[in-house]
Amino acid sequence: MKATTQKSATKPHSLNGHHAFYIREERKLPPEREKENGKVRVLTVLDLFAGAGGFTLGFVQDGFVPVFAVEIDKHAAATYEANFGSHCSTEDINNIKVFPPADVIIGGPPCQGFSNLGAHLPNDPRNQLWRHYVRAVDQVRPLIFVVENVPPLLNSEEGQELIRETRALGYQVQGRILNSADYGAPQVRKRTIIIGSRVGPVIFPEQTHVDPKKRDLHTLHLYNWTTVRQAISDLPSTPTEYSLHFGRNPTPKSVERYRHIPPGGNRWNLPLDLMPDCWKRKTKGGTDLFGRLRWDEPSVTIRTEFFKPEKGRYLHPEADRPITHREAARLQCFPDEFVFKGAKIAIAKQIGNAVPVKLAHAIANAVRQMIYPEQSEGVAASGLKG
Repeated sequence: MKATTQKSATKPHSLNGHHAFYIREERKLPPEREKENGKVRVLTVLDLFAGAGGFTLGFVQDGFVPVFAVEIDKHAAATYEANFGSHCSTEDINNIKVFPPADVIIGGPPCQGFSNLGAHLPNDPRNQLWRHYVRAVDQVRPLIFVVENVPPLLNSEEGQELIRETRALGYQVQGRILNSADYGAPQVRKRTIIIGSRVGPVIFPEQTHVDPKKRDLHTLHLYNWTTVRQAISDLPSTPTEYSLHFGRNPTPKSVERYRHIPPGGNRWNLPLDLMPDCWKRKTKGGTDLFGRLRWDEPSVTIRTEFFKPEKGRYLHPEADRPITHREAARLQCFPDEFVFKGAKIAIAKQIGNAVPVKLAHAIANAVRQMIYPEQSEGVAASGLKG
């Protein structure tokens, strides 16, 4: 496929009179910059299995400075370097013998062997890459480390072994499953987050948003979940082919199928004459397949093939088409000025594999609070024994 160059983004629009949630905040002097012996102290971060850098971006937005990253995919690494600087190694992590010093290590070891989308593969070699993450922690001795992965990792044999091994290194370690929608992302995406600390008790970011359908007396102070409307409604309904707002060339039959799917609907809304035979035979499961998003709810989890509606609930809430790369990037909380490198499919993979930036930012804030406990606003103690 011909390489795609992302053109400069247009100036972001306001959404219904309020500032778009995804726009990068004004950069201020980070609160974690403290003076040590009269010099400014800047917290540094190292990102393993970095992908395009969504996790790093959340930390950068909280004032951390990235100093090193590892990402074997050349397109994702090029994206990382375009946004954060030329310190991303594309070496196989097996071949990296020395990691540079850093205050914090973050990363998401490849998770396909744990994924809910397929059979669990206990001997999948991708499940063992976390051992190199532990090796980096042992060598670098960061103040804090954070592992991000799919929910099944937390209670898997590998996940529990990761926790045991890092506790043996002297870290207090706890894991939770967090939903990115609870931290301002316009997407329901649940992830295992394992945090290790050698500077005090582990704390997790405090929830800031809530499903309005589940609001109760304990959540009256929280914002409603951010919606698809807030994230993408200012973008042109017809793709422009500019700044990742790519369209596709569906067949007339595909367009006719799109037209039959109402907001929140799915493949079961298709008349029989438009339904593929394989869907007629499969009468159970797959309620998100060929689904249409709703304007006033968060999206479903954005995966790497969001441009294929047959893969999930990826039809635009209103237009008869799948969501574009720009819309998917917005739902992953990437600001429009974030530069992606590679062809369309490579960029889609980077977007779908990323940590939602809003979730990453919330985690970064909690990490900062662990390092500087006097700045304890907006975080919650784990309440668990190490």
